[in-house]
Amino acid sequence: MKFTKAAPYLQSVLRIVAAFIFIAHGTQKLFGFPVGPRFPVTSLMGAAGILEAFGGALMLVGLFTRPVAFVLAGEMAYAYFTVHARGGFWPIVNGGELAVLFCFIWLYFAAAGPGPISIDRR
Repeated sequence: MKFTKAAPYLQSVLRIVAAFIFIAHGTQKLFGFPVGPRFPVTSLMGAAGILEAFGGALMLVGLFTRPVAFVLAGEMAYAYFTVHARGGFWPIVNGGELAVLFCFIWLYFAAAGPGPISIDRR
C-alpha cells in the first residue's frame, strides 16, 4: 500500500502535534501550567517561554512557518548547548533529548514548509 498521497498531510500533522507539545513547554514556563515552575518574563527562561508559547501557536496554525521554525530551531540549539551539553556528551545522559529533537523538527519545517493544512498554504 502506498502512502505517498498522505505524506504532505502527515507533515502537517507532525507540525501540529509538535507545536501542541511545544506550547505546553512555553505555558509551563510562563504560567506554571499544566505543571511546573513559573519564571519571570524578564528572565532567560521567561523569554524561552514566550518563544515556545507564541512561536508554538504560530506553528500550530501554520502561520509564518518557515521563519518561525528557524527561530525556534535556534532557540532549541541554544538551550541544548548552554544548558544540557554541560551535563555530558549524550543527550540521554544530559537530559537534552527534547531540545535536540525539537531543534531538528523545527529545522525540518524551516526547510520543508508547513504542509497543506496551514494558514500559509491558504
